[in-house]
Amino acid sequence: MRMKFVLKFWKSLPFIKDFFLSKEVESYKKLLSSLLILTYTFFPFDLIPDFLFLWGYVDDVVIIGLIIERMVKWAPETLKSKYHLHDKK
Repeated sequence: MRMKFVLKFWKSLPFIKDFFLSKEVESYKKLLSSLLILTYTFFPFDLIPDFLFLWGYVDDVVIIGLIIERMVKWAPETLKSKYHLHDKK
């Protein structure tokens, strides 16, 4: 499961880069996304310690997923179309 997430995450990097470089994304959304990423990166405590085999990474996967999901929600339609990230209703 973790390997599958890591592979999907690496595929998200071009989207993340384009999100921050896009002139269509409002500055405050870029700032909030940056703050979420930096807070997660430098927050020294995990909800579940990483030394607990596999379970320690669950909170990491969930938090990273939530941050990327928020960025996708904030992204303009042109960026969503480029990466085939349309909302499924």
